[in-house]
Amino acid sequence: MELFWHRRDLRTADNVGLAAATGADDSADRGPAAPVFVFDPDVLEHASDVRVRRLLDGLAALRDDYRERGSDLLVARGDPETVLPRLADALDAERVVWNRDYSGLARERDAGVRRALDAVDVAREAHHDAVLHDPDAIRTNAGDPYSVYSYYWKKWTDRAKDDPAPAPSGEGLADEATLADAVAAVDWDDAADAVADGGDADAGSLTADAAVGALPTPADLGFAEPDAEVGPAGTAAARERLDAFLDEAVFAYEAERDYPAKGATSRLSAFLKYGEIGVREAYAATEEAMAEAESDARPDDAPEQVEEFQQQLAWREFYAQVLFHNPEVVTANYKEYEAGIEWRDDPEEIAAWKRGETGYPIVDAGMRQLREEAFMHNRVRMIVGSFLTKDLLADWRHGYDHFREKLADHDTANDNGGWQWAASTGTDAQPYFRIFNPMTQGERYDPDAEYIKEHVPELRGLDADLIHEWHELSPTQRANAAPEYPAPIVDHSERREEALAMYKRARGEDPDE
Repeated sequence: MELFWHRRDLRTADNVGLAAATGADDSADRGPAAPVFVFDPDVLEHASDVRVRRLLDGLAALRDDYRERGSDLLVARGDPETVLPRLADALDAERVVWNRDYSGLARERDAGVRRALDAVDVAREAHHDAVLHDPDAIRTNAGDPYSVYSYYWKKWTDRAKDDPAPAPSGEGLADEATLADAVAAVDWDDAADAVADGGDADAGSLTADAAVGALPTPADLGFAEPDAEVGPAGTAAARERLDAFLDEAVFAYEAERDYPAKGATSRLSAFLKYGEIGVREAYAATEEAMAEAESDARPDDAPEQVEEFQQQLAWREFYAQVLFHNPEVVTANYKEYEAGIEWRDDPEEIAAWKRGETGYPIVDAGMRQLREEAFMHNRVRMIVGSFLTKDLLADWRHGYDHFREKLADHDTANDNGGWQWAASTGTDAQPYFRIFNPMTQGERYDPDAEYIKEHVPELRGLDADLIHEWHELSPTQRANAAPEYPAPIVDHSERREEALAMYKRARGEDPDE
């Protein structure tokens, strides 16, 4: 018997660790395996209403997949260092298997679990699964981690990619009766005492326990139901989304992906974040699309369009290796300035940005999409990030924290990388003197104001030209055109000059030169 510990891999197909634990990869005579997910109070401290809802939806889909295979999902709550050894003992499991996660918090957690399993003589086994290339695998010729994406991409694209891992059969999984017997055999009161003895006074009701297939509600975990629609979850939904994208939109990806009204992006980010589709499966599908693109049925530039999407997978892995080698970047600038950046951090301006009431239509549309859908188009993420850091002169960490709370697809490595790029503090970051003009960005990437009107109802009756000229209108013109929509809270031209001076001072330069 094996115990497989799910974390950010809520799927049965293309799951490297699960394939090994169940013997599906034919590497050894293994299995059956009992799958478990543990609600860890230390991880939940960093969660949000949106992400807990999305996680529960993904777990429900995973549980259904196991039930279709004659098994079920063990659902536990408590410190994994306590829960996993107890379950392993009850199942008489010879090892606990999982897939590696690469954040600092995850690595600390996994080290504790390894020690706990060693203490009770249970073997443990960790697999490379979450990304195509291990974060330590691609380095410069000098042996250092990459800090420039373009060089990383050249090696990433030249490296061979593993095939998708096979899904387990029913024979490779523990049946429901075995799981129920194991749960019944554990003295959970004793396990709860062990959690308390460990000093986790903030865990609240998350004392150690487990059940077969019974998922908690958000309220059980200390969270509320979000107002946002978090979207579909699970492998079937991920495959449907990927197939639809690769059927048509991918062949115009580079040309159309920056236009939020076109819906030309994959919308796979949440599925990849929770591991509801394997990255090897996703990449293999893009290779099939590439082969189709090279046929006569597609435009000449179709292969380049597919490759542009593959680059998004590489960006994901570039930021993963940045975080792996620099875990401190979650809260610290990757690139430090000689004199430090003197952020303005006006609380009223930051609050208006969060509400989507800045008076800059494309910015407000993005912030309202975030509130409504727990998602934001990638080009708009860049625009709102630049606006917060360069127009409002606010510390990027305000934006990162807000995205972490509101995004269903929040990924520590990707979001941190994106925010530090916008703030000109990260790896391969936008130069500090490149400052997006939010009105120009709106006019260029949403010329008919379709995206803006979808998310900013106060402006729906206006012509696009008037919307894009909002910053130039007089108070009377604004009052007549859209009385419920605010005037710009800052003057972009003035703040641009202030931002340049702020960064020059941070660099130890004279801002007047």
